Parts: sequence; structure tokens; C-alpha cells
Amino acid sequence: QVQLVESGGGLVQAGGSLRLSCAASGSIFSINAMGWYRQAPGKQRELVAGITSTTKYGDSVRGRFPISRDYAKNTVYLQMNSLKPEATAVYYCNARINTYGWAPPYDYWGQGTQVNVSS
Repeated sequence: QVQLVESGGGLVQAGGSLRLSCAASGSIFSINAMGWYRQAPGKQRELVAGITSTTKYGDSVRGRFPISRDYAKNTVYLQMNSLKPEATAVYYCNARINTYGWAPPYDYWGQGTQVNVSS
């Protein structure tokens, strides 16, 4: 059993900052990758940022949201700076995790955390 627990969402004014955290726990042997996706109302889920040995960012954030990872804590962070109203969405944590045993790596998702940016 693996769980991803997100925190740090909320309401912020345009130009402000928020820091999202996502901690993975459970029967984790190793984590290949961690990342953040978001889904705004009426839109498809899109990549915000991902991290393995390197980082990858969605075009919509263009590096304004640096992603980082604490390997010892199995935690990934998303620092969201200079927030704009169009960043309003539910943000989901994702992790590709190897559990103990012979099962292949599996993509796990958090429950989502709401981010609202007011103008």
C-alpha cells in the first residue's frame, strides 16, 4: 500500500507564492520519479513539473515553479511564485514507485489540493 499526501494549497492573491508538498509513504522500495500535474475546470490534466535525476517543466509555468525533492523523506515540493489567476486548479502529486516484490513500477496519485489565485 502506497499513499501520496499533498499539502500547501489554498487561496492567494495574484503575484503571491505558495509551496506545495507531497509525501509518499507505505511499501516503497524506490521512487523513479515524482511530479505535479494540475487540472483546471473544463480542461485536461497537464504536467506542471517533474523530477527524476533532472527536471522537466510544462510550457505554461516556464520555470516559475521550481520543483525539488527530498529523497530521504520521499517528498516532492513545488514552489509556485508570481502566481497568476490562470494557475487556479486542482494540483495532483504523481509518483512512479517500485514497491517490494516483483511488480513493475506503478504510477500513484495524490488526492489533489486546490489552489485558487485571485486577481
